[in-house]
Amino acid sequence: MNPSPPRPLKRKAAGKAPHRKSAPARNAKGAVSQSELQLRAILDTAVEGIITIDERGRIEALNRAAERIFGWKSPEVLGKNVSMFMPSPYREMHDRFLSNYTKSGEAKIIGIGREVVGLRRDGTVFPMDLAVSEVRTPRRRLFTGFVRDLTERRRLEAEVLEISEQERRRIGQDLHDGICQQLAGLALVTHSIEEKLRKARRPEADQIARCRDEIAGIIAETRRLARGLCPVVLESEGLMAALDELARSTNQPPRLKCRFECPKATPLGDSLVATHLYRIAQEAVNNAIKHSGAKTITITLSPIDGGLHLMVTDNGSGLPDSFTANTGMGLHIMQYRARLLGGTLAVGPANPNGTSVTCVIPKLALEPTTPR
Repeated sequence: MNPSPPRPLKRKAAGKAPHRKSAPARNAKGAVSQSELQLRAILDTAVEGIITIDERGRIEALNRAAERIFGWKSPEVLGKNVSMFMPSPYREMHDRFLSNYTKSGEAKIIGIGREVVGLRRDGTVFPMDLAVSEVRTPRRRLFTGFVRDLTERRRLEAEVLEISEQERRRIGQDLHDGICQQLAGLALVTHSIEEKLRKARRPEADQIARCRDEIAGIIAETRRLARGLCPVVLESEGLMAALDELARSTNQPPRLKCRFECPKATPLGDSLVATHLYRIAQEAVNNAIKHSGAKTITITLSPIDGGLHLMVTDNGSGLPDSFTANTGMGLHIMQYRARLLGGTLAVGPANPNGTSVTCVIPKLALEPTTPR
């Protein structure tokens, strides 16, 4: 009997091997993690402060530069409203601006960028440059703010302008105390010569008299320049008196009429603010005389919401078609002065014709905590 064929050996059912991610999946996850680390490193080493908020203004991320600028650590502010970085009244207005933008799409600062005022943890107010970008994802919308602290820049600008102001005062004093006195002595000498020539009935007396009159005119012009460079009345009597003196010294009827209007007494104890505002008005008046052919110039100073409103208007030829905000060194310096005070300066057409220069210094900028 033939033996039965051997049965095939049964293989033991192998247990299911544990599920393992494929190599591509592991590599993708590692790449994402590495990318996040690189992005975070880039944000933390950025010079500018970077803040990310959601549609309701709640802070989602803060880089190290922003921590240094505002004085807060990231864990302390996450989930809080970004308005905590703003002083009043901007803090109260922020949520309304954000809500209006999400509803209407009308941007006030998003995608534009401008200079604003920030609030540090210790309560100090400082100038900063802010640019905001919008990021839309399939699920929601985020906003990223890029912040640059302008405190040091404004300090340097203030020092440059202060040095310039000191030099103005020195030149003004030299003109008044030096050249004017020498010219006055020369005028006395010519007057004495004229009297002697007239007694001798010499025809040269009339020529000397004309020279004496010319010297008198030069003395008057030199004193006017000295007053402009070193307005003593500004230091002794304040801004209102200095602007009134500026208007009276400019007034030359009937060719040119210049007046100062101050509907309500506006005393200003801060001499630095007074000096900058005076120089802004002085530059605006000079521009109106030199460039617009104006016949009437009005300087107006008035309080507004606890701050100051300075306006210089003329009835001249108006702004040229080529005018831009970057036109002229004088305009640049006026803008610098306004920014140093935490205010704004605008140049535009006057009604019904001419040019208007308006400087607004808010109440916040006049408070002692505001850097100059």
